[in-house]
Amino acid sequence: MTFVAVMRLTLSTVDVDAVLGRTASLPCDVTPDATEDRVYMVLWFRKSGGKPIYSFDVRGRSFNKALQWSDPGAFGPRAYFATVARPAALTLSSVQLDDEGVYRCRVDFKNSPTRNFQIRLTVIVPPHQMLLYDKSGADVSGVVGPLEEGAALVLVCEVRGGRPEPVVTWLINGTPAPQYIGVKTDTHVVVNRLELQHLKREDLNTTFKCRAANTVLVPPQEKIVRLEMNLAPLSVSLLNRPPQLIAGAEASLRCVAEGSRPSALVTWFKDNRSFEKDKVTDHSNETWSVSTLVFTPSPADNGAAVKCVASNPALPTKAIDDQLQLNVVYSPLVTLSLGSTLNPHDIKEGDDVYFECNVRANPREHRISWYHNDRPVTQNMTSGIILSTRSLVLQKVTRREAGGYSCRAANARGETSSDIVKLRVQYAPVCGESSPQVVGAALDEALRVRCSVHADPADVTFLWQFNNSGESFNVSPARYGTVNGSISELRYTPASERDYGALTCRGTNSVGRQEQPCVFQIVPAARPSPPRNCTVTAGNSTNWVEDALHEESADALMVRCVTGYDGGLPQLVVLEALDSDTGVVRFNVTANETDGVAVFLVPAAVLWSSGHSLRLTVHSRNDKGASERIMVHALAYQDPERSTDGSVSIMDVRRVGGLILAVIIIIAGTVLWKYRKRLRRNNKPTKQQSSELQLNAGDGQYVVAFTLKPPKQAQPDILNPPPDGGTPMKGAGAVKNGPLVSEEWRASDRGPVHTHEAVHTHEEQRNLLSPPRASVASKTPVTSGNLTLSRREHLIAEEIPGPESCV
Repeated sequence: MTFVAVMRLTLSTVDVDAVLGRTASLPCDVTPDATEDRVYMVLWFRKSGGKPIYSFDVRGRSFNKALQWSDPGAFGPRAYFATVARPAALTLSSVQLDDEGVYRCRVDFKNSPTRNFQIRLTVIVPPHQMLLYDKSGADVSGVVGPLEEGAALVLVCEVRGGRPEPVVTWLINGTPAPQYIGVKTDTHVVVNRLELQHLKREDLNTTFKCRAANTVLVPPQEKIVRLEMNLAPLSVSLLNRPPQLIAGAEASLRCVAEGSRPSALVTWFKDNRSFEKDKVTDHSNETWSVSTLVFTPSPADNGAAVKCVASNPALPTKAIDDQLQLNVVYSPLVTLSLGSTLNPHDIKEGDDVYFECNVRANPREHRISWYHNDRPVTQNMTSGIILSTRSLVLQKVTRREAGGYSCRAANARGETSSDIVKLRVQYAPVCGESSPQVVGAALDEALRVRCSVHADPADVTFLWQFNNSGESFNVSPARYGTVNGSISELRYTPASERDYGALTCRGTNSVGRQEQPCVFQIVPAARPSPPRNCTVTAGNSTNWVEDALHEESADALMVRCVTGYDGGLPQLVVLEALDSDTGVVRFNVTANETDGVAVFLVPAAVLWSSGHSLRLTVHSRNDKGASERIMVHALAYQDPERSTDGSVSIMDVRRVGGLILAVIIIIAGTVLWKYRKRLRRNNKPTKQQSSELQLNAGDGQYVVAFTLKPPKQAQPDILNPPPDGGTPMKGAGAVKNGPLVSEEWRASDRGPVHTHEAVHTHEEQRNLLSPPRASVASKTPVTSGNLTLSRREHLIAEEIPGPESCV
């Protein structure tokens, strides 16, 4: 079998440009003329050689699995035949100068004739360097300038390399320059020079672009520069011009400058002195600058000129400014001075004195007033006080006119006071304390008597004298001395009754001698006697059983005592409550003596808040010490226990509680009286015995625990405990007590009360300090008046009355 191959050569030439180093695409149409035909093979040849440099073989396989081969001596791995493109093309990467030439593509089909294409590949070399410089030859990059108005601009663009030769052009703000000068130095350098004369303010930020291009395959090389200019500010103005400013109130001024390039520097001045930077805030953009001055004007700023100056630092000679004269309103500024002809350190009683008040105010003051020690001074010609517009005259001053003086001025903004000017009026000594003074002293008791005087100057010389009904003489200076300039202390010891009398001291300073001496009456004195006949009542009633029957409970404890001898000195009477177990003073009340009676009023809430046994004692105190302590009353109050029987309501108990308790006490007293009577019949000495008595009253059962007392024992009052939740005193009589001090478990300075401090007999003291006890126990809550027995509450009277009190 003989095969005859017929090849038809069809030539078509295509020019392809490629940029050095980039990718070239050499087209070759492999589409068959008939749809049933197909490609067998594609071969690429270089025109100068007959050996393929690239093949695409589809024989015996599908189109997408064709075998591709590239001559390593030609394209190597840089070539790839892309069939997805239309037309298909041989893609060549990293184009080199050697790749330039004419190529032929031969396409063999299964049925159709062979097809040939001729491609001419041209490799383009872009320019490799572009330089911009000004007329001085300095490189220009990004920005040219800054230049001033009226200056000339020269830009030179130099382009090196490129094949074919590049075209170099200038564009101003994107528009080709209307004229330019092109200079070609040799085949590899192209130069274009741009010149602009007399730059204007409008040329600011103009862009100048140099462009070099020799192909459309890649963007042209370009360099852009922007024209920067130094421009002087065109205008400056103060936006707000307040008609007046308030002294001490923050003020704000704003200044705007326009036209400067770069932004204007705004500087603030007040009378040619610049403000601190921390008071100025600046904001700016390319066209204007805003500067805000925030300051607090003072009265001294009134009439000052504030100026804002706008300048371009590069053009300091072209600064402009705007200014404002300040009108600062303020309260008067007031200063006070002593008359210029007076010596402030040599003014004595009887001299004439005057003051001058200097005022500066905006608006002007409409009133001036004068003050002495913050009290108004009014004109009194009789007293020698003369007021004029801005002066004060004091004729024949005394020490009472000494002190602080001030003047005040008022205007529409307010009133202002001057600083205080001290007027010193020198005077002879006078007593510093009330005279005469009583000084109590025992025989042979060493005294230190202090004589204090007021004087100016305070350097005082003292003279002491003693006199009684029989004699008068000067005290030896060896017996007294000066503590400081105005206090003298005398050491004095009365050795006999003749030494009781009057001590006088008299001072002398540079002004003169003291007219009225200071008198100290020396009298016999000792510790006071203790109070006596003390009575204790609850509230304002004298009968605590009555209080228990009242609907409203007593809310205070009242103790009345007759005061004893005061020892020759003023005395205080003190009531103290001591813990029976520890002796700690829980609180104390001090009463002043009034007509020989000391009255103490103690709130029941304070008395019963401790929950412990207390003993009440009273004693007197003066400068010589304290008397013995007398125990007035002893009482205890125990915490309630829980009751298992709560069937009786509180309202029912309140109606009958007081009556029940009174009956219980009467019955208990009767039983005790009979028991003691039987003991007397036996006429036998017995020890104190304790017993219990059970009483039934209604639904409640009461247990009275008692201890018999010796017949001669005093019968103190029985103190009722306050009701639960007791309220403060109501309707109590007006009693001027001293301070009430509640001391919660705090030890007293004196510690526990000792038996030898009491005024009772030894036997009475022993009974008072270790008294018999009586308790009343209740299973049913009982509430009446100022007495509460609830859920096994215990009311313990440390000293229960004997039978006589119950009859």
